[in-house]
Amino acid sequence: MVGGGSDGSVDLCARLCITDESENVIFQTYVKPTMPVTNYRFETTGIRPENLDGAMPLKQAQRKIQEFLCNGQPMWKIRPRNGKAMVLVGHGLHNQLECLQLEYYSSMIRDTAVYPPLMKTSKLSNTLKYLTQAYLGYDIHVGVQDPYEDCVATMRLYTRMRNQKHKKEAYSLSSGTENRNNYAAWRHHEFERRSHEELLEFSQSDYYCWCLDSVA
Repeated sequence: MVGGGSDGSVDLCARLCITDESENVIFQTYVKPTMPVTNYRFETTGIRPENLDGAMPLKQAQRKIQEFLCNGQPMWKIRPRNGKAMVLVGHGLHNQLECLQLEYYSSMIRDTAVYPPLMKTSKLSNTLKYLTQAYLGYDIHVGVQDPYEDCVATMRLYTRMRNQKHKKEAYSLSSGTENRNNYAAWRHHEFERRSHEELLEFSQSDYYCWCLDSVA
């Protein structure tokens, strides 16, 4: 992202890259920001003014992205299961989608910045650079940041988390986390009589585990 505004602090999308799970590039382009660029952040982005000359307008980029994500399915028909729409994997997707002025169903988003097992114990996000080094064993962002490199690292993190082998819980993606551990009042008395080991068998995580994505 490049910077806009009087102090260059407004994030503006200037380059896009989308890959598939096999790390093939589906779509990659420079994007013309909707407001003047006041800081190209060259040391990080590697983007120069000439790169944005004749770049794709944001509106056109939005349509392209929506086409890929919806995969021929109307937005209002998108469902978390048994649909054609694509799962969107990324890091810090809230900010990225905001810059793109796009919305997508939260049930179809896998964000490595806010996935609990990948976050700090303080519930703060780790950087993609840190996660890649810690979980994948190699360094990224050595010099200019490469959007393709970010895509690959994020997808590898996602597939690693998705392929974790453990007990799969029987709740649907659409189930709200606030309801997963709610039981009828009479059952609470039953639980009070059980041991810690027995209670563990009843417990469930308070987030959607990505391993459920691997369920056919």
